[in-house]
Amino acid sequence: MGMLGLNRLVSLQSDRPRRQQGGVSGRRLTASRTGKRKGSPCQQDDDGDDSQSGKIRRTVIKALPEDILFRIHSLMPMREAARAACASHAFLNSWRYHPNLIFDKDTIGFPFLHSWRYHSGLIFNNDTIGSKESASGENVHHKIDCILREHKGSLKTFKLDYARMNGLDDFSYLDSWLQIALKPGLEELTFMLSASMSQTTGKYNFPCPLSGAKRTYNFPCALLSDRVGNSLRCLRLGLCVLHRIVELGPLRSLTRLYLCHLSITWNELERLLSNSLALELLHLTGCDEIKCLKLSSALQRLSGLHILVCQRLGVIESKAPNLSSLRLRSGCRLDFSLVETWQMKKLYLVQSNLIYDARAKLPPVLPNIETLYIESQREVVDAPMLPTKFLYLKHLTIVLRLEPNGSGAYDYFSLVSFLDASPSLETLTLDVTQRRMVHESIFVDSQLRHMPEHHHGHLKSVKISGFSSAKCLIELTCYILKNAVSLECLTLDTICGNRCYDEGGDNWCVPMADPILVETPRTLSAIRTYIENKVPSTVKLTVLEPCNKCHGKRLERLLSLSHNVISI
Repeated sequence: MGMLGLNRLVSLQSDRPRRQQGGVSGRRLTASRTGKRKGSPCQQDDDGDDSQSGKIRRTVIKALPEDILFRIHSLMPMREAARAACASHAFLNSWRYHPNLIFDKDTIGFPFLHSWRYHSGLIFNNDTIGSKESASGENVHHKIDCILREHKGSLKTFKLDYARMNGLDDFSYLDSWLQIALKPGLEELTFMLSASMSQTTGKYNFPCPLSGAKRTYNFPCALLSDRVGNSLRCLRLGLCVLHRIVELGPLRSLTRLYLCHLSITWNELERLLSNSLALELLHLTGCDEIKCLKLSSALQRLSGLHILVCQRLGVIESKAPNLSSLRLRSGCRLDFSLVETWQMKKLYLVQSNLIYDARAKLPPVLPNIETLYIESQREVVDAPMLPTKFLYLKHLTIVLRLEPNGSGAYDYFSLVSFLDASPSLETLTLDVTQRRMVHESIFVDSQLRHMPEHHHGHLKSVKISGFSSAKCLIELTCYILKNAVSLECLTLDTICGNRCYDEGGDNWCVPMADPILVETPRTLSAIRTYIENKVPSTVKLTVLEPCNKCHGKRLERLLSLSHNVISI
């Protein structure tokens, strides 16, 4: 709802007694079909007398029974609920009992940091860390404080998410806010503090002891078990300290636990887990004080474990009997040989030089794996041809982020080894990222290599992103077209990663290096010359060119400067 909406809402809350004395009655709520508003987004409800055609017919709010009114209001997202409270005194009353309070970059309208700005070498200027944002931060805290203090009912969801915003580093309000929010009945709590700015280095740091930041907030663990121990189902904590675990009691209903850039040791996490025996998902990101992770058999319901960039974590041991999904992202090699993998159905691995080990070592230890995602950098050894099988593997994703200074060009054709080892495979996704064309083009040597025929009766969908005229990619594609007898769709995308229109994306395509972008005409020519004529009539071929919105102008400029463009 933005700062304007917060100001309006707080003003209405404080002015309501005076307005009631003025005899306000018969207020009506109006809305526009087109969503356009004049002036404030929180229009007064009596401004609707001059409404024009195209607006929804006004409904008398006051005539509704209070329980129905409260029910309708409780189902609204917070932004819409707050706007309705600004427009109607009836809704303003029910606003004080709204079950979901969410304060994040979308609802408080404060400047936030895109993920690419977390880069450790990025220098911020005075506009980013100046006094204007600090003053705005104080204003935001005051408005949130007023809303919470006016709230009368118990909450189901309380979300305070400053993780991707800066300027909100005042901890003085936090204890009182948690006292208000943490009441019996709360089911979901998100508490993510703001990242801090180091004035001395000008670089971006997280506010935990490991980052060198001076100020930290120690989360009051006792409030969890004393007040919401029987109701809390989902807990997200981030960018704070969790050292008062000794105060924590049982969290009997907790099923999902997310700890992000949190200062917590293994002993403290172990105590937290021992009080959360209903846990189904454990997610750890950037918890760098944890050196080992040992999950006991008492975690009977634990089915998912996600560990992302916990730099000091070296060993994972798990006796959780129903662990079926494991996500690991690490710059170094993790040892998870002590994890019971018989029930494992999904595995997501992100490490360097991973492809060879994944093909050679995973089949024996993951006999029932169904979904496999492997992402690797600096891959130098081709995938080996081995007799071991992924007998039940249905969905395979391979992501290669190749460094420009690698020792050689990776042979994508060797990935046939994964296809031949996966007789039940249904979907294959290959995503290739490189900064320059290091592979031999099909136009240099058009003599294709051949593998022995091996029919794949279940493979239905294949997508290759970052497709180029590399000979080994053409060979892999031709092998799939020849042997995947059940293939229904083949997608060849000339750019890597997500596109701007992908669901859950960032509204922009992944940037492409100039040498790869200028390769596009050659890639399209290779597809027409060597692939299109091999596509069976039962297969839908989709070729995606670079997005015109994100890459169009730069591609046009590069092609105008290039002297080696193939005429299409």
